[in-house]
Amino acid sequence: MIRFSKSLTERTVNWRLARLFSSAMAVASASALLPLSVYAQMTLPAPVAAPAQDQDAPVNVSAEQMTGRPDRQVNLDRDVEVVKGPTTIKSDKAEYRIIQDEVEATGHVWMRRLQDQYTGDHAEMNMGTGAGYVSSPTYLIGKNGGRGKAERIDFISDDQALVTQGTYSTCEAPDPDWYLRANTMDLDSGRDVGTVRGGLLYFKDVPILAAPWMSFALSGERKSGVLPPTIGATSTGGFELAVPYYFNLAPNYDLTLVPKYIARRGLQMGAETRYMGESYNGVFNAEGIQDRVTGTGRYSLSSRHSQILAPGLQLDWNLNKASDNDYASDFSHSITGSTTRLLPRTASLTYSSTYWTLVGQVSKYQLLQDVNAPIVKPYDRVPQITFNGTRYDIGGFDFNTVADFTRFSSGALVGGDRAYLTQSVSYPIVRPGYFITPKVTLDATSYKLNNLAPGQQTNLTRTVPTLSLDSGLIFERESDLLGRSMTQTLEPRLFYVRTPYRDQTKLPIFDSGLADFNFAQIFSENRFVGHDRISDANQLTAAVTSRLIEENGLERLRATVGQRYYFADPKVDLTSTSTTATTTTSSGSLGSKSDLLLALGGQITREFSTDNTVQYSETLRQMVRSNFGIRWQPAPKRVLNLQYRLDRTYVNPYTGVLDPLKQVDVSGQWPLSQRIYAVGRINYSIPDRTVAEGLLGLEYKADCWVFRVVAQRIPTSSTKASTGFFFQLELNGFSQIGSNPMDAIKSSVPGYQKVNLPDSTPGNNF
Repeated sequence: MIRFSKSLTERTVNWRLARLFSSAMAVASASALLPLSVYAQMTLPAPVAAPAQDQDAPVNVSAEQMTGRPDRQVNLDRDVEVVKGPTTIKSDKAEYRIIQDEVEATGHVWMRRLQDQYTGDHAEMNMGTGAGYVSSPTYLIGKNGGRGKAERIDFISDDQALVTQGTYSTCEAPDPDWYLRANTMDLDSGRDVGTVRGGLLYFKDVPILAAPWMSFALSGERKSGVLPPTIGATSTGGFELAVPYYFNLAPNYDLTLVPKYIARRGLQMGAETRYMGESYNGVFNAEGIQDRVTGTGRYSLSSRHSQILAPGLQLDWNLNKASDNDYASDFSHSITGSTTRLLPRTASLTYSSTYWTLVGQVSKYQLLQDVNAPIVKPYDRVPQITFNGTRYDIGGFDFNTVADFTRFSSGALVGGDRAYLTQSVSYPIVRPGYFITPKVTLDATSYKLNNLAPGQQTNLTRTVPTLSLDSGLIFERESDLLGRSMTQTLEPRLFYVRTPYRDQTKLPIFDSGLADFNFAQIFSENRFVGHDRISDANQLTAAVTSRLIEENGLERLRATVGQRYYFADPKVDLTSTSTTATTTTSSGSLGSKSDLLLALGGQITREFSTDNTVQYSETLRQMVRSNFGIRWQPAPKRVLNLQYRLDRTYVNPYTGVLDPLKQVDVSGQWPLSQRIYAVGRINYSIPDRTVAEGLLGLEYKADCWVFRVVAQRIPTSSTKASTGFFFQLELNGFSQIGSNPMDAIKSSVPGYQKVNLPDSTPGNNF
């Protein structure tokens, strides 16, 4: 081996552009853009910056035979290797011109730069300027496995290269299933811009996406350009095609325009702009269409913003508007969006200090009314001002103060001002093996009402004290589960509440309702939510929990049983004489004890988990509510879920009336063959004998791509449902073309795993 030292003024060859060519081919369809979440997007790791090279680094050469003049030119023959810094060139023959600092290699040329590799027939490279070329090159990106070939790569300088007839793919096979081909590609890393001419994406040797001209950022930064089209279909709109265009307006804000053709309805124009700064961020969405079905112009607007105005001071808003009641159900592709009936319009200003928080907000709603099942719009809060202060461990005491003023308004309904002050003091005693927490609360509330019937009282007040005592014990013993050593706990808990009765029938109901009966609620002082009703109470809640815990702290199994005992029947209910517009309901007699709550759940084995809850009425001798669920996941990408739900207290969100619920929910992901996976969910309503929600799809997994076809049925109103179809071709490490079904699949199938990601098995700690 011979070492040639270079002066400090000479530079080593910089092959960064060759490596950037490989990365750039992977983003030739605007991969670095930030599309809307529902649209196809490109992904590729950003190029790794070349490390700074020692300008005086020597050039090491070796070969079986060397001839020439060591001070001018060296001819190398057989097993040639030229190394400078992280760059290595191997070939059958080479000529190193020392004065020019040039290498000319021929015959089975192999080059390595950082993690990336290149081969070719012939290469010339100036080790100082970085100028040169490689003929008939192939390349391999070490970071993501991307590879391709070209007729020639010309390295104009350290910062610029010209690629002729280049391809890119992540497929390992010599004949890839998909690849991107470009006639020419000009890569300018100095300006961080790559320009492609004659770009064409092939799948199974069939061109599927053409780009006569495009530009993109070499570093993976965002770049303006056309995003891949999305294709789908729904039962309400028919065939859909969207071709988004992304504008990278500045490093901290952008704009995406989304023209979408909907076969039955016409051309919908959409836009999303995102912005952010050091102290603020937000997003604005707008959609509009001249609907051929309704013959009207329809639109939706949405704006979300958050900003820190000063230390501790924050401004937020969430504003939404739709042109008509049916816009969400006609144009949404998710069950969350399609069933939306209340569009919030809120703005808030929050100041936070160490021990207290002050919030002022205005809250209104747009009601998207279902004519077949009308509901009442919630009260507007114009405004609501809330103070919340907490101090812990002052002489062992904890103090909490909540003060609130709200002006409620809802057209001709009874409205007015409500103000309250709630002060609580507790003294927690926490010791190993037990805890005791006595607590005293005093609530004072006043109303000033309007829109009352003649003769009704406008000014009302209420003062209610509450005393509670929470206590519990913790016992432990050694145990085992399926042969594994465990710690078993026994945790009894008692919670007593005493609140005197106050007649509240004259008070309006602005925001109160009966709280959901569950384990969290039975350990609270008030059985109502909101602040218009404070329940009288002379009651004791008793519960016991047992857990099995591994030595590493992982909880394997939990069982709980709890019940509330009434020493006096509560008298406060939701009856109101202030207005006839408010629903008049009564809780009725609760008897001497509440329904019995039971829960059992945990990761029993590596493959099997369960989650079960039951609310059992001893008076009616039947289950009021229950949920039984099991999951079997024997291996990665294999999961089956079975769930049964019963709720005799269920209120239909579309009709607002009691509608007992009995449903069986089955979902899963399972391989049908080595490459084909099925995914699906059926939510079957037993009383209606119909499928309430459903999803069915197939995924075909090849070595470097995945094709998905998914159909989903979602309810859009009390009488209508919509079926959407998703078609997606995902090219691994490069692009997703078509409509994205992943959100629908993940929300419908708990435990789902993407078929083209490495295997991951839950419960590995077992």
